[in-house]
Amino acid sequence: MAALLLADGTIESDIQEIVRELAPIGIYLKHYDPGTALLFPHLLQQEVLTDEEKRHVVDLHNSVFEFLQQENGYLWCDLLNVHPGSPSLQTLFATYSQYHTHTAPEALYVLAGEMIFGFVKPDGSQIQLLVESQDYLSIPSGVEHWCSPTALLQFKAVRYFSAADGWLPNYTGTRLGDSWYQG
Repeated sequence: MAALLLADGTIESDIQEIVRELAPIGIYLKHYDPGTALLFPHLLQQEVLTDEEKRHVVDLHNSVFEFLQQENGYLWCDLLNVHPGSPSLQTLFATYSQYHTHTAPEALYVLAGEMIFGFVKPDGSQIQLLVESQDYLSIPSGVEHWCSPTALLQFKAVRYFSAADGWLPNYTGTRLGDSWYQG
């Protein structure tokens, strides 16, 4: 379940309060437990997945969450699989651990592990959101944020795309405040 670190150091773990805090930025957070993890628990625990295993996980997941794609106009999705041996781990850190925006919404459903997102609120304060297994997060285009795996370096999520270049970061130059982030 998600947790939110507020600018004053308070940690909020009540999902309804987290949703209320994120509403001014337009961020949508929902905790879904459709039971899909029961269909492929061994794949969620594996660090390395073949392309066929990734497709299998995405296909099973989408059979339950087809409504997400239809409601939000997502054109396709893929599986993000982060682990200590990920060949793209350093690129992931370098690309997304700075404040940036996107031209399209950024949406993902966490299957396993955890990741941190930092956001700039309209008043300029910064908050951080820890998302974990079964959390669905949708960040509207133009929202200033950063993201990073936690120290566990374990994260599997289905990412949704509505435009081919929509996930390319546009860096804002905003400095990260004191945080959980240790990148």
